[in-house]
Amino acid sequence: MADQQAPGGPSLKIEKIYLKDLSLENPGAPQSFTSQEAPQVEVSLRSRGEQIEESVFECLLTITVTAKTGDKTLFLVEAAQAGVFRISGVPLSEVQPVLAIHCPNVLFPYARETIADAITRAGFPPVVLNPDNFEAIYQQSREGQAQATAAPASQIITPTTSH
Repeated sequence: MADQQAPGGPSLKIEKIYLKDLSLENPGAPQSFTSQEAPQVEVSLRSRGEQIEESVFECLLTITVTAKTGDKTLFLVEAAQAGVFRISGVPLSEVQPVLAIHCPNVLFPYARETIADAITRAGFPPVVLNPDNFEAIYQQSREGQAQATAAPASQIITPTTSH
C-alpha cells in the first residue's frame, strides 16, 4: 500500500488520543455576562512527552485560555489533551523533536475543539485558536535551554508561548 512506511523506516502511529484533564473557571458569573468591555484573551500552551515503554510515548499538550476585563477574570479554561504514540525507526536520541513537533500537531485540533466547547458551555462565545508552529516553539525552547546552560546559576531562563 502507498500509505505504509517501508519496513524499518521511521514511522509514527497514533495508539490513543484522549482528554487527560479539563478545568473551567467562571468566577464572575452571572455578572460577567453583562460586561460591555472587550475582554483581553491570553492563550498559552506547553507540551511534554515521556516514554511509556519501548517505542511507545505519551505526549501531553496543555492549552490555557484566560479572558479578563481589567483585573477581573471572566473565565479560565485549561485542557490537557494527550496521546499515546508508537514511534519506530527513530533512534531514541532523536525522538524528542518528534514528541515536541509532530505529536502536538496531531493533538492540537482536539484540544482546540475541547477549549471552544468548554468556553461555549461557560456561556461565552468560543475562542478560535489559530494553529501554532510547534517547530518554531521547539527551536525557541532549545535556544532557551542553551542560554540557560551558559547563564550563571542564579539566572533561570524559561521560554513561554503566549498569544
